[in-house]
Amino acid sequence: MAITRSPASVVAERPPEDDPVSGEEPNVENSDVPTVRTAAEFADIGGPGSLMDVDTPIAREAAAALIAAGRTRMPMPRPSAPRVMVVANQKGGVGKTTTAVNVAAAMAVSGLRVLVVDLDPQGNASTALGIDHHAEIPSIYDVVIDQRPMGEVVQAVEGFETLWCVPATIDLAGSEIELVSTVAREARLRNAIAEHVKADPERYDYVFIDCPPSLGLLTVNALVGGDEVLIPIQCEYYALEGLSQLLKNIDMVRAHLNQDLAVSTILLTMYDGRTRLASQVAEEVRRYFGDTVLKSAIPRSVRISEAPSYGQTVMTYDAGSSGALSYLEAAREIAERGVGNFESRTGDHQ
Repeated sequence: MAITRSPASVVAERPPEDDPVSGEEPNVENSDVPTVRTAAEFADIGGPGSLMDVDTPIAREAAAALIAAGRTRMPMPRPSAPRVMVVANQKGGVGKTTTAVNVAAAMAVSGLRVLVVDLDPQGNASTALGIDHHAEIPSIYDVVIDQRPMGEVVQAVEGFETLWCVPATIDLAGSEIELVSTVAREARLRNAIAEHVKADPERYDYVFIDCPPSLGLLTVNALVGGDEVLIPIQCEYYALEGLSQLLKNIDMVRAHLNQDLAVSTILLTMYDGRTRLASQVAEEVRRYFGDTVLKSAIPRSVRISEAPSYGQTVMTYDAGSSGALSYLEAAREIAERGVGNFESRTGDHQ
């Protein structure tokens, strides 16, 4: 039977996962789904190594949950060169940091090598990844302001073999004022990332830069330092306001500071299929931005909101939740459909 819809799209169309009685989500660890450890074994439960080959929505979600839980691994395509993706939206509360850390974690559990650069003075990405980021910790502030080598501040994320983080501390809050009078202020982060990646070109497949909810010098540094922009958009009306200003800023950076920058990905977040507004916003965004919008959408999820309070991503906090499965599918879609476009684009500039 031909499958035309992704697991995440099925998840996104159902109500939030909370049980109306107990408030708990189904736990895949306690289910009767068989443990799967190899692609051959995975084929026995419905498909030869691909979620899209499983015949029913329930089977696809069960298979995705097994992957997220680490019982089996379906590798995502690895780009020929590190992809530097800027996660940006000047509006707060749209799931920007949540998207950055969970897409990164989803890629890491699938075998990709990922670095998260926390460029937000609030340090929420560092918190979600369980990275200590009090004032005395070497951080991205030291890299951007004092030009300290990035390799000296990178920390490994506990629970992941291939996930690292450059934390942010409260010192970063005053960095925009300090940057005003510095030389090449817009290119500080780009130079730091370039030098760090050049030292070991095989270390990372992806670098995600989590921006603050503003359009100041920190965000400009991120846009100058990245190759692609990932924009999370909350499925509510207010989330669309200000998007035009963000796109104008991206165009200005492209015109004057980074001609290779492209808006490659838009991800719909906090999608609630029970409301007409969410469907209308999603339809409008897809109509305007076309294929730039991922087919996967992230549903409203209590588990996604709870995970940071435990210093975890949703991928480790509850790998079988709808939020984890949706981010896993979004990460896979970014990896699969973006590699060819990215490589052809970078090839044009070589």
